[in-house]
Amino acid sequence: MAITLAEAKVGYADKVDQQVIDEFRRSSLLLDALTFDDTISPTGGSNLVYGYMRLDTPSTAGVRQINSEYTANEAKRTKQTASPVILGGSFEIDRVIQNTSGAINELDFQIKQKTKAGANYFHNLVINGTSASSGAGYVVNTFDGLKKILTGKDTEMTTTINISDSSALDSNYNALLDEVDTFLSLLDGKPDMLLMNGKMLTKLRSAARRAGYYGRDRDEFGRTVETYNGIRLMDCGQYYNGSTTADVIATSTPTSAAFGTTDLYAVKLGLDAFHGISVDGSKMLKTYLPDFNAPGAVKKGEVELIAGAVLKNSRKAGVLHGIGILPKTS
Repeated sequence: MAITLAEAKVGYADKVDQQVIDEFRRSSLLLDALTFDDTISPTGGSNLVYGYMRLDTPSTAGVRQINSEYTANEAKRTKQTASPVILGGSFEIDRVIQNTSGAINELDFQIKQKTKAGANYFHNLVINGTSASSGAGYVVNTFDGLKKILTGKDTEMTTTINISDSSALDSNYNALLDEVDTFLSLLDGKPDMLLMNGKMLTKLRSAARRAGYYGRDRDEFGRTVETYNGIRLMDCGQYYNGSTTADVIATSTPTSAAFGTTDLYAVKLGLDAFHGISVDGSKMLKTYLPDFNAPGAVKKGEVELIAGAVLKNSRKAGVLHGIGILPKTS
């Protein structure tokens, strides 16, 4: 089966759960667009595992002469497994705070903020996750993100383009778009979404506007959806770990010899490309509301989403490294 969050919402009778699903969609263009294969069921009583085959090398075709044979060539697949994560969090509210909250309902506020944090955490895993138990720069014991999956693949490309300030952008915006188009040509088909950080989005927006390839529209939530040549642009945002805030897609620290560089990811969405994984659609999300009528001064609530992501075809996603977006230090 396959289901989007919008379709999953129909299966929920609880109005709060429906609102939380909408909040996840509103907080993330990616979560809103992803199709989830919701066929995972526990194996061995406790494990959530999704097994699939990833196409790594496509088949080729050619011609042959009379009385000769074709040169044999086979498409190559590798067996993969992935596990969704149980992401979300809890919050506590004193019953007096809830009972005296004014125009901004405290419970509603905490649920929305927890949902937004969950969406940002999902973005972090989509880029930086790894199923391994260790790895510098990765979020471990989750599912493999695009940074890990695309390492060494044919759709991984590095550039030396400099767009670190307005002058460089004025001089190099055509060269930037040439590099982006060259990168996109490595993929199997036009991608649906380009993922980047906020700094890179600002630069790409400016370059696309200068070249006449920038578009913008509004979706059902009233969000501005930006496009480059018809491909949606998404700022993957920042992730707060409780003490510090950092871009999900990092920018390197500039030095006197090197620009601060970042990466640009491209994904084709679909069950044969990049898609989400989860359990049955009616069980992938649950909101646990505090009971303020029960004894106890401080009540706990929770928001929980069971989700992951996989890449079925290695040529349906790619990454462009080395885009210089911060100037060298003096």
